[in-house]
Amino acid sequence: MPHGLHQGGRAPLNLPPSAVRADLRRILQAALDAADPHAAVRCALSRTRHTLRAAGRIYDLRRIRRVAVVGAGKAALPMARAVSEVLRGRVESAFVVTSAGAKAGPKSGIEAVEAGHPVPDRRGLRAAERMLEVASSLGSEDLLIVLLSGGASSLLPLPDEGLTLADKQRVTRMLLRSGATIAELNAVRKHLSAIKGGRLAAATRAQVLTLILSDVGGDDPGVIGSGPTAPDRTTFLDAVRIIRRYGLWERLPPPVRIHLVEGLAGWRSETPKPRSRIFRRVAHVVVGNNRLAREAAAVVAGRSGYESVLIEEFVTGEASLVGRWMGELGKNLANRTGLPGPVCVLAGGELTVTVRKAGKGGRAQEFALAAALAMQGSSGVWVVGFGTDGRDGPTDAAGAMVDGGTVARGKKKRLAAAAHLKNNDSYGFFKKVGGHVITGPTGTNVNDLYLVLVRPPK
Repeated sequence: MPHGLHQGGRAPLNLPPSAVRADLRRILQAALDAADPHAAVRCALSRTRHTLRAAGRIYDLRRIRRVAVVGAGKAALPMARAVSEVLRGRVESAFVVTSAGAKAGPKSGIEAVEAGHPVPDRRGLRAAERMLEVASSLGSEDLLIVLLSGGASSLLPLPDEGLTLADKQRVTRMLLRSGATIAELNAVRKHLSAIKGGRLAAATRAQVLTLILSDVGGDDPGVIGSGPTAPDRTTFLDAVRIIRRYGLWERLPPPVRIHLVEGLAGWRSETPKPRSRIFRRVAHVVVGNNRLAREAAAVVAGRSGYESVLIEEFVTGEASLVGRWMGELGKNLANRTGLPGPVCVLAGGELTVTVRKAGKGGRAQEFALAAALAMQGSSGVWVVGFGTDGRDGPTDAAGAMVDGGTVARGKKKRLAAAAHLKNNDSYGFFKKVGGHVITGPTGTNVNDLYLVLVRPPK
């Protein structure tokens, strides 16, 4: 398995041959380095003798009896390593659940387990139970440090009373295929869970410090990992409206429908809300996010001779539509006369794919394939969709890179790019035609990067 960033080496960036290959490798590596979870935690957390500082929060370690660490997400293990290094022997226990085959090592003092992602499994259920047990065992003189990163919500599937893991798995699959946003998916998850939506914080009397490597736009602690330690602004009514919006109500498992109706009737307790006294002892610190990654990428693009154009807005929407827009943008830039020099347009965000056919792919690859169709025949332009976690959907690719000749290369192999896009089979297209960006697990996750590189002819 390729070494991730957290293991002391860099994730290998295997890119398809092109005139911008070296430039792109430097740009993407800069983004990954900026999102290194170990470095991010070490930057946010510091200790001087008996004082622990996390952003503007100060903890007197002489008044704290026990320190326990729990974490979930693709970056949970390197984040836990960083906390242990800062606290130097003060951590009584550390337990994390991740999805990327991480190994803690026998002398680390950290227990790490794997669980299913994006569809939850029984390993995640057991991990969530364990996490809840740790939290509930702590008293008012203790400190619980919670580490959250991308994938945490899927890795902590603890169904509420009356529901089963199979119920949650089915609902998760349905919402993932519907095109629902991560915020919508998590709003539903929180109202089917015994740990999400602030319920982990409610289960403990300890002070809670949550360190977050954000994988959502706006860095809302209530959305990241479905907010196990954050107040929840959504309600049972919101969850029902989301399910109905995507036409899924009648397809829900009967126990889930009953659970939601009972919630509407007030028979089920709501998730803790912002005014709850629980959150007076809870702090949240965002240690890294997509913005930092794309800003670092823009700096390196500038050093590589490109005029960097940074799209500040966190990009969302249907992957094929955004891909077409960025492909057309690249085509128009490449066709302009008098362009002063190379241009690199950078955006970041999390797109969605409404799955209508049985193909295989991910949002970054679908984005890239749509861009290829929009700019076919153009020269001097490349578009890249890149998942910073190294895994785009249920595939072994981090994303894909296309140019004006991608569609034509497909035709030579008797592959129609438009048909593959319609069938949600972007992975199948790039597997045969070429264009995949491969990294293996990177050990981080701050959403996706979307790039347009233009190099006018000399």
